Amino acid sequence: MSWDRLVRFVPVGNDNKVLIGEPVDAAIDVGAAVRNGQAVQVRVYSGNSVLDEGEPTGETVTIGRILSPLTQNEVGTIRCIGLNYKKHAEEAKMAIPEIPTLFLKPATSLADPWPAPTIIPKHTIATDSADYEAELAVVIGKDAKNVSETEALDYVLGYTASNDVSSRAAQFAQSQWCYSKGFDGACPIGPVLVSKKLIPDVGALKLRGLKNGKVVQESPLTDLIFSVPQIVSFLSQGTTLPKGTVIVTGTPAGVGFARKPQELLHDGDEFVVEILPYIGSLYNVFKNEE
Repeated sequence: MSWDRLVRFVPVGNDNKVLIGEPVDAAIDVGAAVRNGQAVQVRVYSGNSVLDEGEPTGETVTIGRILSPLTQNEVGTIRCIGLNYKKHAEEAKMAIPEIPTLFLKPATSLADPWPAPTIIPKHTIATDSADYEAELAVVIGKDAKNVSETEALDYVLGYTASNDVSSRAAQFAQSQWCYSKGFDGACPIGPVLVSKKLIPDVGALKLRGLKNGKVVQESPLTDLIFSVPQIVSFLSQGTTLPKGTVIVTGTPAGVGFARKPQELLHDGDEFVVEILPYIGSLYNVFKNEE
């Protein structure tokens, strides 16, 4: 693996072309820079996917529009771990789980960062129950089945940011969470895929969620109940995790429905998932479904 951070994007001046590349500035927060209108330079790779990036071409271009690191066709079924932060389980008044709590999102829930709008479905608007969940996402780099915890990281390609957008009214009306968290566009990820070699220990990362500039979630990843190796190993037992699988690892305390007063999402709201260092900021601006 020769790269440190990859982005998938449309370059300035060519709306019909999708490229893969590595930011020239190794320290830049790509999401924040794009949101602020800065010109972000990228060294282009010859491949057309972060799963097969190819080689550097020697060409440098400017990001016109940032995309999710992976496509819907590449991710398949998205695996999600619920109640995976101690303080979040406490605020939800739920017992600390003894094994990982799994729910699924369909590939159609995968979405791009801003400037693509993040849609609040009509029925969620009607119940005023759209919520955010800032999360670390893991991308699997090769097919994994029945792997042990000690070998689990061998199957990890890298890490990115995710927002597990949720419809709380639908979630609380059912015992299963797939429906309430699987709507179209309910899993934006990105903008940067960071190589696991830059992040040998995810416990060193700091995660924040910001709603309209206000910090509503803030936690070190040392608050995780189940580690990345534990999650990957657990999910692979008897089940193949294909190359490209995205695993969303849970959200810390501070979700909107649990706050006093509540901090739910509405038309025009901006939410940022910030994971530092290296990953940076995933921006999403919410829009009501028409």
